[in-house]
Amino acid sequence: MSKTQTYTQKAWSLNDLLPTGSKEELDELFASLEKMAADFETTRPLLKASISDEAFLNLVAQQEEMTNKANVLFSYANLLFAADTQDQNALALLARIQQFMAELTNRTMFFSLWWKDLDDTHAEKLMACAGDNRYWLEEMRHFKKYTLTEPEEKIINLKDVTGSNALNTLYDTITNRYTFDLTVNGETKTMTRGELAVYMREADPDIRRQAYQELYRVYGQDAPILGLIYQNLVRDWHNEQLGLRKFVSPIAVRNLANDIPDEAVETLLAAAEKNAVIFQRYFKLKARWLGIQKLRRYDVYAPVAKSDKKYSFDQAVHLVMDAYSAFNPKIAELAERVLAEDHLDSEVRRGKQGGAFCLTALPKLTPWVLQSFQGKAEDVATLAHELGHAVHSMLASKHSILTFHACLPLAETASTFGEMLLVDHLLKNETNESVRRDLLFRQVDDAYATILRQAYFAIFEKEAHEMISAGASVDELCTGYLANLKTQFGDSVEVSDEFKYEWVSIPHIYNVPFYVYAYSFGQLLVLSFYQQYRKEGEAFKPRYLKILETGGSQSPDQILKTAGIDMRQASFWQGGFDVIDGLVSELEKLPA
Repeated sequence: MSKTQTYTQKAWSLNDLLPTGSKEELDELFASLEKMAADFETTRPLLKASISDEAFLNLVAQQEEMTNKANVLFSYANLLFAADTQDQNALALLARIQQFMAELTNRTMFFSLWWKDLDDTHAEKLMACAGDNRYWLEEMRHFKKYTLTEPEEKIINLKDVTGSNALNTLYDTITNRYTFDLTVNGETKTMTRGELAVYMREADPDIRRQAYQELYRVYGQDAPILGLIYQNLVRDWHNEQLGLRKFVSPIAVRNLANDIPDEAVETLLAAAEKNAVIFQRYFKLKARWLGIQKLRRYDVYAPVAKSDKKYSFDQAVHLVMDAYSAFNPKIAELAERVLAEDHLDSEVRRGKQGGAFCLTALPKLTPWVLQSFQGKAEDVATLAHELGHAVHSMLASKHSILTFHACLPLAETASTFGEMLLVDHLLKNETNESVRRDLLFRQVDDAYATILRQAYFAIFEKEAHEMISAGASVDELCTGYLANLKTQFGDSVEVSDEFKYEWVSIPHIYNVPFYVYAYSFGQLLVLSFYQQYRKEGEAFKPRYLKILETGGSQSPDQILKTAGIDMRQASFWQGGFDVIDGLVSELEKLPA
């Protein structure tokens, strides 16, 4: 990357996915997938225990080719929708693809059903010749005891199109059209959620309060509707996963999809509850720095020193690239590809999906990244985070579509590590003491947001699933969520009643049940890795890059054991919390 290169905010281009996105181009993709499915259907008679290695590998190759084409369709529609959630053409295309893919999956699922049912001896023989796709095949068999008959599986796929998928699209469409009004310097501004979020970290405590109150005023007005959507998603999850498939608990479904043992997740959540006191101690310290007796929930992310430092988009990109390059120039080169190929949408627009994400359509294609960049330090950190996801995908691109993507908990590794590289880079180069102090405090703020807050979201999800199964109303869920907040904050933070609506504003709780603990897992894992990096320097880098390059071609357990980590041990998780405890102790030594 050239130091003289200038970067400007723009929308992304989807030309590398579909050059025109025309009806003809889309129809050709649909037709191609239709033919591939028809050809695959003719292979059903081959599925016997005595199938030859060659014939079996040919079937896997056909699965891979269909997955590639399906991912192009899905990715195009989802990126189109994210860029403008009010675009009726994007919504119609998304609905068409969901229906088509459900039908396509139904026509080809006979392969996965046969594979899961195959005896261990013959399955092991076939996996031994599968090369890079071995783990994909192995993981599929983990679901054997939870798999239903072919007619039942087909009904579920069709049901999801107009059931859970439709409810999630409805939630996204409703919430992404919200606008928020905030009076700043005597002028009332109408803004998106992303724009409003900037004011939640403002130095002015009254502005912070108003921003949060406006957020939950808007979400609170629709809480009965949004809560009803959630109740139905939970009932659908319970009916299918516990009622039909016989999983032992709602969260066990996500754990198996992540290939993470139930006991490892329970150990993680228990460690979070045990170590909530570290953050409570931090919040009491922060209150002293802010000159107040007790933090309000509005003040959790308040800057401890007034710093109006803003970053241009160009500055932000160069900061991230410099931080990446100092660690390894290859990582910076990969990250820069996202911008060079116009795969980053950084503009602030109404109707654009809130938050930030990275989407990899195919291993051979540079990922797409969405962010609404507004010049704050946290926007620079978000850029480092999402580009970290992109780097992870590109490093693992030698694997097939079936094995390149890491499971959710490990998928946060490169992104969180990238943020930590950025913070270290900023601290080394920042001379303004106010900004430096703010960066140090923000490290703990972000650790709270990524570890404890997400763990307590998962704890709430577990409680909410139980409550809804017992017939709880939306009001009772709100009461339960408020109790959850008061438990995690203890006596360190005053929580106002409007925060009872926070849970209806968290898309992951709706779209991907129990996704959130992946953030806690990833952050604590990266704290461990980063400590190793600081101790070992250059010797650490090849081991870290190898973990990223592995992608999803091995089990998380195997990947972590290679790095000397046993996720089932409470001591591993405690090690991450000990790092945070050390950061808080350092802050306590600073003269206020």
